[in-house]
Amino acid sequence: MKPPSTHSAVPDPRNADILISINGDLVPRAEARISVFDSGFLVGDGIWEGIRLHHGELAYLDRHLDRLFGGLEQVSLDPGIDRGAMTATIEALLAANGMVDDVHVRVMVTRGDKVTPSQHPSNCVGPPNIVIIAEHKRADPAVRDRGISLATVTVRRPPPDTLDQRLNCHSKLHEVVALIEATNTGADEALMLDTTGAVATCNATNFFCVRNTSGTPGAGGTAEVWTSTSMHSLPGITRAVVCEVAAAAGLEVHEAPFTIDDVYAADECFVTGTFGGLTPVHTLDGVDFPRRAWTDHLRDLYDAAVAADVEARIARRRR
Repeated sequence: MKPPSTHSAVPDPRNADILISINGDLVPRAEARISVFDSGFLVGDGIWEGIRLHHGELAYLDRHLDRLFGGLEQVSLDPGIDRGAMTATIEALLAANGMVDDVHVRVMVTRGDKVTPSQHPSNCVGPPNIVIIAEHKRADPAVRDRGISLATVTVRRPPPDTLDQRLNCHSKLHEVVALIEATNTGADEALMLDTTGAVATCNATNFFCVRNTSGTPGAGGTAEVWTSTSMHSLPGITRAVVCEVAAAAGLEVHEAPFTIDDVYAADECFVTGTFGGLTPVHTLDGVDFPRRAWTDHLRDLYDAAVAADVEARIARRRR
């Protein structure tokens, strides 16, 4: 049995026969191929994005496209298509697969095929490669309910002037190594610090802790919601929405440096991501976090925000 993680999904046999979009062509999963000379395969030269399909609509699509195209511009990678064409390509794939709900879409753009294995972009011999994989994926409710365990690891998140962690790039080896270190200790996933020693993020999700709680969530209670500045981590879409709904609910939101000792003294912890939404953390480095009332409250607020975004997209289509 696979260990639990924030990307644990309920098995779905429909995924065996899905079509995958490769540069606009729809190819059966078993036949989907990319060249061994692809820049992403050779040197991790690419940008990707994950998007969720809810009730026939791509939730927070504009924000995801902002991050995707912003990252591509930052690394001087012209995908050869604009936002409208990218959206149309995604929607064509979803329609071809008959997908409506509980779908995770991964869009990957690499610099394209090279004439020889090398780093230099001038060795690219064709246009960028755009691969889109859409799978029927529903987050495992057992993980959502029970939560995950974390271990603080020795692998640090580099600063923006080394490998900018705000880029959703294909170069993820340091995160993989961090995850391996964490799982070797018996934890489910890794909590990573930045080069200053402050808490940064997890290997694949954004990290939050809830401190100085008082009273009942949603009934006049108060709490402080803490997350990192994102200078050393991906600026998650789910992370941003959680900060917004928490502030709108009257909670104190701090996007600021804090230490691992601050976390140990916190009342609750959770992680966020496009796939799993909010997932509680029940243990960090052997410290238990049995309470989760505020995590559940924030998850309800986040779920409501997603539903509102989807309804707004549906309403715009009807106009």
